[in-house]
Amino acid sequence: MARYTGPKTKIARKFGEAIFGEDKSFEKRNYPPGQHGNARRRGKKSEYATQLMEKQKAKYMYGILERQFRNLFKSAQAAGGVTGEVLLQLCESRLDNVVFRLGIANSRSGARQLVSHRHITVNGSIVNIPSYNLQPGDVVAVREKSKSLLAIENALASNSNVYEWLSWNSDLKSGSFIKAPERLQIPENIKEQLIVELYSK
Repeated sequence: MARYTGPKTKIARKFGEAIFGEDKSFEKRNYPPGQHGNARRRGKKSEYATQLMEKQKAKYMYGILERQFRNLFKSAQAAGGVTGEVLLQLCESRLDNVVFRLGIANSRSGARQLVSHRHITVNGSIVNIPSYNLQPGDVVAVREKSKSLLAIENALASNSNVYEWLSWNSDLKSGSFIKAPERLQIPENIKEQLIVELYSK
């Protein structure tokens, strides 16, 4: 499936924040890309432009394309509850995101690659679909043959994040998806209400 493979710092500069994680290049030039990026820009963004930017930021952050993202929004609407919060919960419940949150990979793109290359199992079975939607109680683990991969070992060694909605067993290199996270448990800087307003037009 097609996905963005261009320079990540350029995208981070576009949104004015390191949306892909720690980025030394962004820290040096944290202004928009282009010839006039560092110049003070005049004019105020329209309401539509602000909403569109927020949607694009969320899509880049989670590595989701437009059709998939729109389908997630429709599922969030049908699920009941606060649509914006449910939308983020669905994004967080994706297999590639949970692999990233568990610390098995240093980035979502790295997690996507591990899943696609059949290094990850769900409830004991290999799943190679990054967008696979996890359910509470599902066990995500590193495949037995892949436990010695240097990339995985390095990622686990450098990971210090702990999430209440996930549990991790370092000996077995497996974790459980306890439940979908509440909004306060999602650290991403996304104004989901703007996305809801955009799709509701």
